[in-house]
Amino acid sequence: MSRVTLSRFLIEQTRSHNTPADLRFLIEVVARACKAISHQVSKGALGGVLGSLDTENVQGEVQKKLDVISNEILLEANEWAGNLAGMASEEMDKPYQIPGQYPKGAYLLVFDPLDGSSNIDVNVSVGTIFSVLRCPDRQGEEGDLGDEAFLQKGTQQVAAGYAIYGPQTMLVLTLGDGVKGFTLDRELGSFVLTHDNIKVPEATKEFAINMSNQRHWEAPVQRYVSELLAGEEGPLGKNYNMRWIASMVADVHRILTRGGVFMYPRDAREPDKAGKLRLMYEANPMSMIIEQAGGAATNGTQRILDIQPDNLHQRVPVFLGSKEEVLRITAYHKG
Repeated sequence: MSRVTLSRFLIEQTRSHNTPADLRFLIEVVARACKAISHQVSKGALGGVLGSLDTENVQGEVQKKLDVISNEILLEANEWAGNLAGMASEEMDKPYQIPGQYPKGAYLLVFDPLDGSSNIDVNVSVGTIFSVLRCPDRQGEEGDLGDEAFLQKGTQQVAAGYAIYGPQTMLVLTLGDGVKGFTLDRELGSFVLTHDNIKVPEATKEFAINMSNQRHWEAPVQRYVSELLAGEEGPLGKNYNMRWIASMVADVHRILTRGGVFMYPRDAREPDKAGKLRLMYEANPMSMIIEQAGGAATNGTQRILDIQPDNLHQRVPVFLGSKEEVLRITAYHKG
């Protein structure tokens, strides 16, 4: 196995693909923060980091201790490096302003510090999702950086990735030219390239959805899932397996590894909400990764990366993974 570290890979990208040096340094800082989060997650009960706090995030969700710890790790690691004009986190209502004593850079970092945190206490894989945008010209140079600087379509992302904290800690990354996977070598202390040019199979026999919500789905989703469950005797002519981890990072990682379709549709119980997952922190970065790996990602009617955000914490339905199945469910929505 080639021992190409993340740092070496990024240096080569700078030399051969004109990746800006400050973007390389930003990714390296994020990777170091993910190593620190992995260390905290691995402590579990030994580190006193399990359980919930008596606080809620902006989404109205009870915060886990590790949600807050992970958020602080990412903020503190990135605030002083001079690569960022600002940050936005799923755990914070407003953008995080770079302290005045630190230099500011050309990028914005958007992240979900610990996706799937409801699984922490039962020792199921969780992860960190992040997205990098360019800061609009002249914004953030003086005074506070407003929400509008971050409200960019997913097509404007310059990089996206996630770290998954499971049996191994991995960092999956795209700079807009394919998808690479790096595994943390704890003895070496570095992420090492282990998965080159990751591709999602176009066809699949697996799907991921929370079946307990079936009665609340819209008609196109009801139709599609009923066809999946009909198996060889149904209109799709093959048997499907369902896999559901309830951690988006873990479910998407499985799809990247062996194919599948991930679905988190609109829910009739909350008609005022377009979906459950956050466009900026989850859907956009994961959609960029999936598309760069040859898959597809839509909200049922529109390519996710083409959606113009209207607020930092906007929610959307998500259908992503193997292209054949994503296009099928999207066609059902369009009638």
